[in-house]
Amino acid sequence: MAEGESLRNKTKKGLFWSALERFGTQGISALFAIFLARLLSPEDYGLVAMPMVFLSLALCFIDSGFGSALIRKPDLKDEDITTTFYFNIIAGIVCYGILFCTSPLIADFYNAPILTDLLKVSALGMLIGSFCTVQQALLTKQIDFKRQAKISLCASIVGGLIGVGLALSGFGVWALVFQAIFAQTVRAFLLWRTSTWRPHGRWSNESFHYLWNYGSKMLASSILDTLYVNIYPIVIGKLFKPADLGNYTTANHFASLPSSNLTGVLQRVTFPVLSTIQNDDERLARNYRKILRLSAFIVFPLMMGLSSAGDPFVHVFLGDKWQGCIILLQLACFYMMFYPIHAINLDLLQVKGRSDLFLKLEIIKKLMGVAIMVIAIPHGIVVMVASGIVTSILALAINTYYTGKLINVGFFKQMRDIAPIFLIGMVMWSVIMIFNHYMQNVYLALPCDIIIGVFIYVCCAKLFLKDDLREIISMLPASIRGKLSGFVDTDELEKE
Repeated sequence: MAEGESLRNKTKKGLFWSALERFGTQGISALFAIFLARLLSPEDYGLVAMPMVFLSLALCFIDSGFGSALIRKPDLKDEDITTTFYFNIIAGIVCYGILFCTSPLIADFYNAPILTDLLKVSALGMLIGSFCTVQQALLTKQIDFKRQAKISLCASIVGGLIGVGLALSGFGVWALVFQAIFAQTVRAFLLWRTSTWRPHGRWSNESFHYLWNYGSKMLASSILDTLYVNIYPIVIGKLFKPADLGNYTTANHFASLPSSNLTGVLQRVTFPVLSTIQNDDERLARNYRKILRLSAFIVFPLMMGLSSAGDPFVHVFLGDKWQGCIILLQLACFYMMFYPIHAINLDLLQVKGRSDLFLKLEIIKKLMGVAIMVIAIPHGIVVMVASGIVTSILALAINTYYTGKLINVGFFKQMRDIAPIFLIGMVMWSVIMIFNHYMQNVYLALPCDIIIGVFIYVCCAKLFLKDDLREIISMLPASIRGKLSGFVDTDELEKE
């Protein structure tokens, strides 16, 4: 029982600081993104997005799944850490050299000469990041997100201020490039400054074989996922205008803020925590379902709320020049809504050490997704984005197959768990959409949308989702939890 209480407290504390880091960092980034979107054009964002697939692939090779292997390994040795550190740096230097030499070819592919220099400079951020991959993995293994939160917030603020300053000075697209580089530099410096670990010892072939045996499958999965995630920007950048790609990446960016960041918060805490109970299937299944409902309870209303308020949101924060972003944002919210459900299912395979199944599922889903996208391409960018919703639902059915096999929590159990949350979210979405149809003043519509959405969802949750609401409140600091005790009874959770 003491172990369970310790695990629960560690999870709650980790979730709080991880959430503060991710949402604090992304909140600051979103604020700076709004300023930059008003200063820059969709074309500028499109240019930055064009080479992103190559940078993302390089990051996959630099990590190669070694970070996850360090987190998961119960008997971690210093040789494992040192070997990972050396590997990350070697891979970073090699990847930067390849990108530097191939940048003219990438610029020719997109017919955008500026990409030659843009990619050479942008890749410096990736190279700098390779020097601190180990430090972040060690902090994650220790579930120390307080330190990471402070570091990330500082890096985001410095990078954002530099980006806005350069944009105001007329640097255009380069403001986005240097914003990312300076943020990564500050992050790397602070991770080294606050970390007690320093590289010593020699490369260990034994450690490398262990790390590669696990990480290579994760690397293959990461490559597949990166190619798939970036295939839309590749196709849009090649077949459509840079402004269209800018609208797409901006819509995807804001749709990803609530979904991917909450998923990141949950994964960074639940992966090391669930790894400690990986051999207790009953306990693993119970905690897994609780995490699933928790993520849906928070993400679904946020995504549906953003979708329904997409029109006033874009006009108020980004400006009229981003009109083409609205419908893409509204659609992207619906396929991003299921992102945490996908991620949690795949996390379970890693917890159980089945990276082979992880890779198998990734191959199946990606082939299916590409087929659906190819069918949608002739019908334009809106249909392409809408096809992502179909792909997401089909992928969910595939992802849950092995979850059902491993811990007996398959597709239908998971759908029963999240169905009430989805239905309440749809009620909220429908009311806001109807309200916006009649409310023409976008500056008045946006705050009204927020009030209406919160009121409907909280009232429905109090009536139909009491257990989930209690679980959320129980994770808040004691001072806040005490003030809400009259709203929802948390006594049962305090006893767990």
